[in-house]
Amino acid sequence: MADGVESWNVLEWTQVNTPEHGLEKFLLEAEDVIVHNTGVVLLNTDEAGVLAVTNFRLLFVSQASKCIIELGTIPLTAIEKLTDDVKLSSVPRHSEKRELLQVIGKDMRVVTFAFLPKTMQRSAIMNALKRWTKPTQLWDMYAFQCGPSKFENSNPKLRLLKEYYRFFGKRLLHLPTDESCIILNDRWRITTINSNYTLCPTYPSTLVVPRSISDEELLQAASFRTSRRIPVISWCNPGSGAVLARSSQPRVGPFMSSRNHSDERLVAGLCSSSADSSSSRRKLYIVDARPIANALANNVKGGGSESSSNYFKSEVVFLGIDNIHVMRESLSRLREYVDTHGTTSSDGTSSFLRNGGSTWGGGNLSSMSGSASTLGDTGWLTHVQNVLSGAAWIAARIALESASVLVHCSDGWDRTTQLVSLASLLLDPYYRTFKGFQALVEKDWLAFGHPFADRMGIPTVTDLASSSSTEMLTRQSSYGGNPSSSPLRSQSGSNLPGARGGATHGQASDNFSPILLQWVDCVSQLLRLYPCAFEFSSNFLVDFLDAVLSCRFGNFLCNCERERQQASASEVCGCIWVYLSDLRAIGGRSHEHFNLFYDPARREGPILPPAAALAPTIWPQFHLRWACPSESNASELESMWRTMNIKYSEMFKAKEVAESKARDLKSKSEALSAELQKEKQKSSSALATANRVHRENRAIKRAVQSLGCRVNLSTNQSRPSSDLIASTYSDDPSDDSPHDLSVSISAIEDAGVVAGGNPLSRVCESMCPFRTKDGCKWPNEQCAQMGSQFVGLKADFDAFDRLSIYDRYFDTD
Repeated sequence: MADGVESWNVLEWTQVNTPEHGLEKFLLEAEDVIVHNTGVVLLNTDEAGVLAVTNFRLLFVSQASKCIIELGTIPLTAIEKLTDDVKLSSVPRHSEKRELLQVIGKDMRVVTFAFLPKTMQRSAIMNALKRWTKPTQLWDMYAFQCGPSKFENSNPKLRLLKEYYRFFGKRLLHLPTDESCIILNDRWRITTINSNYTLCPTYPSTLVVPRSISDEELLQAASFRTSRRIPVISWCNPGSGAVLARSSQPRVGPFMSSRNHSDERLVAGLCSSSADSSSSRRKLYIVDARPIANALANNVKGGGSESSSNYFKSEVVFLGIDNIHVMRESLSRLREYVDTHGTTSSDGTSSFLRNGGSTWGGGNLSSMSGSASTLGDTGWLTHVQNVLSGAAWIAARIALESASVLVHCSDGWDRTTQLVSLASLLLDPYYRTFKGFQALVEKDWLAFGHPFADRMGIPTVTDLASSSSTEMLTRQSSYGGNPSSSPLRSQSGSNLPGARGGATHGQASDNFSPILLQWVDCVSQLLRLYPCAFEFSSNFLVDFLDAVLSCRFGNFLCNCERERQQASASEVCGCIWVYLSDLRAIGGRSHEHFNLFYDPARREGPILPPAAALAPTIWPQFHLRWACPSESNASELESMWRTMNIKYSEMFKAKEVAESKARDLKSKSEALSAELQKEKQKSSSALATANRVHRENRAIKRAVQSLGCRVNLSTNQSRPSSDLIASTYSDDPSDDSPHDLSVSISAIEDAGVVAGGNPLSRVCESMCPFRTKDGCKWPNEQCAQMGSQFVGLKADFDAFDRLSIYDRYFDTD
């Protein structure tokens, strides 16, 4: 028995509903705990902890590690089904008598919680989940309670207009002053006839249409299309002029007898000739995404499909993609298959041990073969392949034949959106980057009205709210008011999620379907086939889907652009794109959202996969991450590559730091070399000066000695002789330092002179006025004293100038 279960068994009753939950550090901004229980066991991992219901998610915190367990933590809007009548095929022995609650998520997870028996634990959690997973008012959702925070959203209408300009090869530098009609080129224009959403409530405010079609004709054609969704351009090849257009089914009636000339002119305008006037009109393919039987069945309801005889040079093609109900059931079977045969199943039992037996792995070969056939019976991979094949066929017609293609299904917002956006991804490499992926989703999924509220089972605004209330809500949000107290919210008479209000709920109306999930699955299949063509990785797609399903942001709320504008979602709520961008900014280029194999030079043009290559497999990063966590990770090669890339980045940074230090050391070395060169020049100059002084000293000494005197030099022993010479004969006038040099000059003694027979001594004896009969009295005689006045350093030169020869050599008379 696991440690978590043992600690769960010994919990006291006072610990079951403690008023202090201690979950504050795990809560997000504006997230509040509604109810919580301790000692709840997550059967998938057999771990005990605290289970809480907040206004945003079902939160499970491990009792042992004190950390959030991701498997047991799921946003409320991502919960598809709750079951308290759980019947597991194999229940762990220690959980047989406990009350169980199974949570089935839209993100492929199936988790089971075990509560203490004979308590109110399960009922408290169940009641809170029933109220908060199905709010009847849009304003009760966490996205409106949290606000934009740091993930502020910019104007999505402006981004759509910029995207229109981009795929026509232009740049939008500023908003046009005349917004009624914007001319793109000689064939296409942007119309704002739908600025008030009167032409089509589920279309964007700006539409790209043929220049030859007037706004009056657009209004006439709208009555011929289901939900007034007329044929408009979604993408254009600026080189060939071929376009990819979308619409809903025409209202041809039971016998396909109804026609609309404005609609026929509008469709004909899509296949206008190219820039070369000599060429004939291009071919037009009208692609009906439905099976042909479904299209014929819609004739009885007033719908149907086009007749090629009514549309010039056109061909109608059926792709046979099933509707939203088939896709929902297919995903449910796939989720059940993965949970049943996964490593971590909702009953806590591995698939290897589920069937028992003594054969290898706890199972037998027949059961393993049955598992493989069960995967095929889900039909999910077949549906994914059909969508991929249809999009590849559309892209090939535009890229290879320069033909225009019009795509529609019944309403033109489910299968049509999948095909148009996937074909655009194949045709335009810009859509395979982060910025391009955002532009693609905002254009084809958000602006053109994929009903996210209905498909995800969340409430949306309705026409029951008056225009004045909507205006008040917009004004209040612009002043930073709390949307929870808005007029639209309070008109229902209650602020509780269970109260009736002006909203619809998708889960109750059987409109929930994983259409976006299926499309992202198709993108992941293309990423697997062409790993060098996409800037983003599979992990980015997973995080994108999680953020959409969580409804934490306002981008994917409501069913169309008009409803999001009424709810002021872009102003009041946060932006999913800013959130994902911030995640990438934290990790830099080594973040897991970046595709390490991305090489745009290898896939500059369109991607046209052959039909044989479109063999999809289970998307492990999404489909297997809860039931098979170890197998859901990226491939071993990619993991090693990412690890090596991180190490390379670290080494590259270390190299840059080392090079910077080397540059600093080099600059310092050059500075020191320059200073050393200056010192060498000074030393050379000082040495030359010293040599010159030495020669002068020798010359002076010889001159003085020639006069019969001796020269004695004495210095201060505390100073080096080199410093003495340099300072004594320095040319610097500011050098006022004392020179500790004394010079004494004395005459040579008489005896020595006589003995030497020096002629100067004889001259001195004959001419000296101080000589007596006793001989020379040097150095005690007056001549010696007079000599010191001539040559000593302290000689009185003024007195010498006043001296007259008559004072000594001649008598006064």
